[in-house]
Amino acid sequence: MISVSNLLLSALSLTTALVSSQPVPPKDASSVQFVHETNEKRFYDYDNADPIRGVNIGGWLVLEPYITPSLFEAFRTNPNNDDGIPVDEYHFCQQLGKEVAQSRLEAHWHTFYQEEDFANIKSQGFNLVRIPIGYWAFELIDDEDPYVKGSQEQKLDQAIQWAEKYGLKVWVDLHGAVGSQNGFDNSGLRDNIAFLDDENLEVTVKVLNYLLEKYSAEEYLKTVIGVELINEPLGPVLDMDKLKDSYLKPAYDYVRKHLQSDQILIIHDAFQPYHYWDDFLAPGEETWGVTLDHHHYQVFSPGELQRSIDERLQVACEWGTGVLNESHWSVAGEFSAAITDCAKWLNGVGIGARYDGSYQKGNDGSYYIGSCAGTNDINAWSDERKTNTRRYVEAQLDAFEMRGGWIIWCYKTESAIEWDVQKLIFDGLFPQPITDRKFPGQCDQYK
Repeated sequence: MISVSNLLLSALSLTTALVSSQPVPPKDASSVQFVHETNEKRFYDYDNADPIRGVNIGGWLVLEPYITPSLFEAFRTNPNNDDGIPVDEYHFCQQLGKEVAQSRLEAHWHTFYQEEDFANIKSQGFNLVRIPIGYWAFELIDDEDPYVKGSQEQKLDQAIQWAEKYGLKVWVDLHGAVGSQNGFDNSGLRDNIAFLDDENLEVTVKVLNYLLEKYSAEEYLKTVIGVELINEPLGPVLDMDKLKDSYLKPAYDYVRKHLQSDQILIIHDAFQPYHYWDDFLAPGEETWGVTLDHHHYQVFSPGELQRSIDERLQVACEWGTGVLNESHWSVAGEFSAAITDCAKWLNGVGIGARYDGSYQKGNDGSYYIGSCAGTNDINAWSDERKTNTRRYVEAQLDAFEMRGGWIIWCYKTESAIEWDVQKLIFDGLFPQPITDRKFPGQCDQYK
């Protein structure tokens, strides 16, 4: 059991944005054009198409306490603290037992996202959805594995059908590996990193190969335009050689040599710096169709949280210029409107927020920067905060469109405005139409 209290800070502070392949999406998501050359190399027609403008379907098939706190509040034993509340999906299932957990989760899977959401996503100008799912949706380690293997796969397939119906493209994202690849609650299991242990790796590879075989089949290729091999492996503490040699490269070979498919594969940057991946599965005669995914946030360290809006904008714009000369095509697969970490349980159940000095996991130098009061009440936001949020969102969109595009995290939450695209749109903090700019040209000086 490896503690990641300080590793979370170091990894998220290393945010980069690498994405490999030859992709970039469509003018209209329903008419994404792929180039099939004589050697059948598949890639986005990035010379003629608009960038990816996507949104993550977070908190649905993999639970995150801050996205759906009501599911976790049911465990509360003390009104004054978070006693008794499970910290992740693993412990959610473990505390309830499989029968009760399955009942509650099935209700969640069948209601949290529905067809109407995909119709709305399309109508709001997005052209792609990234859908996270955990290994346990397909395979359990053994009878003692507490996760519920229920209708997640069927819901994923239904979501792909909805996406196809409304002209959206899909990235299928393996978000949780056996033993966890990062120790974050969004991997399913917090404070543990045992992904590369041989027994765990064997099961994860089995699940990944199943995903690759299924969603690289011809019937899915029109809509599923990428499979993400694993979300956010915590590179600073993982054996990167083993990650590459025992997981990523074999997955590529499995698709190209065994399946003989040209499906695009997505590799997360593992919190490594720009150009780290330039020589790994680099585009060429023998390798193609690999996209590198960077995730960008400025709320997971005291230093980021105390930045002025102008400093935030500069960092955001430099995220865009930072990937322009990388060998791989790149897409920013996660980012948000957040300029605080005040959303309840964003840092994890029982941990608190750095912004108001209540952070309780390790000594990362957190101190009081401002109050978190009113974070989830738009009426309590000052005009300055609203303006700064809109400016920050627009700068990120402009930055990420310098190359392959973006996929914002995430479409809906129960209450976290800064992380909820539906709410941001309703409150005028996210552009509609999606190319509208109240603050145009914010990144021009950094190009």
